[in-house]
Amino acid sequence: MTNCTSNPIKFKGVKGRKVEAVFSGQTITSDGGGMLLRAADESINLLSRVARCFADSRRKASCAHTVENMLRQRVYALALGYEDLNDHDALRHDPALQTAVGRDVDMASASTLCRFENSVDAEFLWKLSSVLVDAFIESYKKAPAEIVLDFDATDDEVHGHQEGRFFHGYYDHYCFLPLYVFCGDHLVAAYLRPSNIDGAKHSLGVLGLLVKRLRKTWPKTRIIVRADSGFCRWKFMRWCDNHDIDYLLGLAKNSRLLEEAQPLLDEVHECFLQSGNKQKIFAETQYAANSWDKERRVIIKAEHLEKGSNPRFVVTSLPGASQELYQQYCGRGEMENRIKEQQLCLFADRTSCSKWLPNQFRVLLSALAYTLLNVIRQKALAGTELARARCDTIRLKLLKIGASVIRNTRRVLLMLSESCPYKTLFCLAAVRLQTG
Repeated sequence: MTNCTSNPIKFKGVKGRKVEAVFSGQTITSDGGGMLLRAADESINLLSRVARCFADSRRKASCAHTVENMLRQRVYALALGYEDLNDHDALRHDPALQTAVGRDVDMASASTLCRFENSVDAEFLWKLSSVLVDAFIESYKKAPAEIVLDFDATDDEVHGHQEGRFFHGYYDHYCFLPLYVFCGDHLVAAYLRPSNIDGAKHSLGVLGLLVKRLRKTWPKTRIIVRADSGFCRWKFMRWCDNHDIDYLLGLAKNSRLLEEAQPLLDEVHECFLQSGNKQKIFAETQYAANSWDKERRVIIKAEHLEKGSNPRFVVTSLPGASQELYQQYCGRGEMENRIKEQQLCLFADRTSCSKWLPNQFRVLLSALAYTLLNVIRQKALAGTELARARCDTIRLKLLKIGASVIRNTRRVLLMLSESCPYKTLFCLAAVRLQTG
């Protein structure tokens, strides 16, 4: 193995000078922006609340690491781009992350964090999920007139023999089938499920719990549920009807719906032939499948593209023009970008534990990391060029900053890179997070 600590790494020279690199910079970190995560965390009091939910049965006199510190270490590291527990064997010595976590000595090792993850129980995970809902509610200064809850499922591919993993025919691999609920950019719920179930399973239970909690705080807020055709179940819609919840749900095509839409499809086809441009028109009908309890309003989008006919159907309880309602339904596609942030940027699919509950905990750890980054995005970066940036972009431009760390009995000084191109934005974010 190459010795990277003592032997200089030689590069091609520049203007007659040798160029060499050595890993001997002493207390230098690549995560100088990690204190923004601490500021975001404290601004909404997130991880300290989560820590209080954990029933710590350890002998306190023998514990070197508190639950809150381990949570901060794990969540901040995910936000900084460290997906594996093994990363913490080296990361635990990083002075910038130590400062963010609130320590001045080594943090927990990978084995300690692993024991922590495997010690969680269902009651703790339930309380953690409740904290996420509370954080969502508290993000509003006053009760909103209307909120839209987006439901969606995704695949979480697994490669081992984890508890609860099954082969899924649609995705063509072994996976879990987590359920996510978002309201705009806010993550409201993240629930891990096995993949040998209907895609809508447990969604009604999750909705019921969310509505109960939301109505307790916002009794007059209008709640709309939006989801694709995988959630279009008559019991789901009946429950919404009975509890004054509106919905916009995709409806899968079938022969009866296509027969109903055929005159419209013929019309747009004829317009397409005449103009050569894509055509679409909107209409509505009353429809009930044989299994439904009653007829419901269905929006029809008849569209013809170069590739051919492209009809779509949406069932809704909302009043209003068909085209406007369909466009409102299409807004649910933005939720898929939020799920991508969970899996691609914050490693929610790193569910490699052998047991079920630790994997659910990892999904929620990713959700906590997302919540902190979303606080930075919405509270600290509002009105800036990064106001709509993805989590990994925020990480790259504001968190992964080289810094020299000076730590003594009087202070900790993070000497951030003078050439950082986003230092003005960093300063603005730090001020906003700490002044409320």
